Amino acid sequence: MLDIKFIRENLDVVKAGAIKKHTDIDLDRLVALDDERKNIQQAIDEKRSVQNEASKQIAQATEETRTRLIESVSVVKAEIQGLEETLKPIMVEWKALMLQVPNVPDMSVPDGKDDADNLQIKTWGEQTVFDFDTQSHVDLMSKHRMVDFERGSKVHGFRGYYLLGDGARLSWAIWNYANQFFQEKGFIPVIPPAIVRKENLYGTGHLPNEAEDVYQTQDEDYLAGTAEVPMMGYHRDEVVNKEELPLKYLGFSPCYRREAGSYGKDTKGLVRVHEFYKLEQVMLCEASHTESVKWHEWINRNTEEFIESLGIPYQTVLNCGGDLGQGQVKKYDIELWVPGEKKYREISSASYFHDFQTRRFNIRYKDEQGKLAYAHSLNCTAIPTPRILVSLIENFQRVDGTIEIPAVLRPFMGGQEYIG
Repeated sequence: MLDIKFIRENLDVVKAGAIKKHTDIDLDRLVALDDERKNIQQAIDEKRSVQNEASKQIAQATEETRTRLIESVSVVKAEIQGLEETLKPIMVEWKALMLQVPNVPDMSVPDGKDDADNLQIKTWGEQTVFDFDTQSHVDLMSKHRMVDFERGSKVHGFRGYYLLGDGARLSWAIWNYANQFFQEKGFIPVIPPAIVRKENLYGTGHLPNEAEDVYQTQDEDYLAGTAEVPMMGYHRDEVVNKEELPLKYLGFSPCYRREAGSYGKDTKGLVRVHEFYKLEQVMLCEASHTESVKWHEWINRNTEEFIESLGIPYQTVLNCGGDLGQGQVKKYDIELWVPGEKKYREISSASYFHDFQTRRFNIRYKDEQGKLAYAHSLNCTAIPTPRILVSLIENFQRVDGTIEIPAVLRPFMGGQEYIG
């Protein structure tokens, strides 16, 4: 959430940011509502001051004066109640608009409507080329009894799956290797709750704009689609120690997404499923643009290094304005090469938010002068499963139909070198 003072003082900048993100919001209406809000609140405060002063006088007044003062206080009280009733609908609309104001994207973010306009900034590794007829991850994993889509659909429904045998073991190997890899970077491993209260999704900016893509329980709680949500709620309403910044957490959790806007897309395989597991880098740092930029580059590079250690070709793209979330200032996507589709597919996103999220969560620290400041937040996918299996399986297939296990994963699979 942006500070209303910042919005008012930088209205043209915020408007330009909304246009760049292709967000339709009436910021002039917000400012007009804020004027009404402030004027009515000022009137309420002035009348409360009169009421408080009269109340003090009542205790020391004569009986005749006391009666007159009580009557005047009753009139002021009624006037305050009337103003508060007038303020209620204004505050409802004001809060709703405030929750829809997008963060201002960085100047380096390119213009564009959607992911087709993202800018490639890096490639690593050669796109895998085979001298034999290749198979898709669906065929290879089914052949080696690593996955069962038929029974998964029977139990879960559309996009359901079971990982079994080497499919399950390979997933555990990836989790264990990632846990070791990122802990060596200084991250604290955390297993957070996946069922969260609604305010946590508003805090991260996933609500109200992504309401169709989240699962809701009968108790009006939600199933988180990323560990970012519960991890940002971890320090809610806290003043953290400045000396502890930056805080680095590696959240591991099941994740749930309805994929409501993806009807007809990726209907086969493990690219787009309703439930999966993900390790997520989540950071809090000092309220400095320079610090945010530095750590943003760092967390994205962490995932690049992890992918490189597996030996999977990838590209990194800079997301355009139309492909940024509401709270994101800047975002990189890492996309892995998928031989069967002859294209790159997203595996990770790295974003920074300035104080957009921490204002909503009320996460602060004291600076050198003892003044409270909102921390800055960042996050980046460490690795998701089972999606990583798509690229891994297809890139490491061999002519005889077996699958080579990347060397870094073998210690976590009892030394096994091949599947099949």
